[in-house]
Amino acid sequence: MNNSITKTKNTFATQNLVLMALFAAVLCVSAYISIPLPNGSHITALNFVVTLIGLVFALEQSFLISLVWLLLGAVGVPVFIGGQGGIGYLFGQYGGYSFAFVIIAILLPIFCKREYNRISFTIAAIISAVFVDVFGSIWIMIIGGINLKAAFIAGFLPFIVLDTIKAIVAAQIAPVFRRILNNAID
Repeated sequence: MNNSITKTKNTFATQNLVLMALFAAVLCVSAYISIPLPNGSHITALNFVVTLIGLVFALEQSFLISLVWLLLGAVGVPVFIGGQGGIGYLFGQYGGYSFAFVIIAILLPIFCKREYNRISFTIAAIISAVFVDVFGSIWIMIIGGINLKAAFIAGFLPFIVLDTIKAIVAAQIAPVFRRILNNAID
């Protein structure tokens, strides 16, 4: 099986563009699948979906899917956590998570480009979850002007357990999605 859906197909072939648009839409909707927390933040399905995209799609596609999502949000379409949008959100307290999602959409296909291996994909997915939460916490610290401990408590601790679980699940179902998407473009 190919390592991603574009190993043998052109990234901009019609079927690939449709699949990329579909997953960009799923990424947009995943921000609405959320549990609000008392501190104003949300636990969402965004981490899960962006991890799955990074594990399933080739680098170019994964990057473009996440970039479309980010640009839609930047121009004001409410695709960010809590149904928010706009450049103000991106450079606000929780915007770091959005940038981290795009970074993960780039890094996961680089590290998981070979044939599926449950252990290596799971480790990569867990590392990506930790990266997103650490990046988001540091962003909160810088933007919020708070110390590292407070940022860690606000931006890492409430999320890491569920984000790790979502990453593990995404890594386990990635080969099924790879197979389905490869069949869809054949």
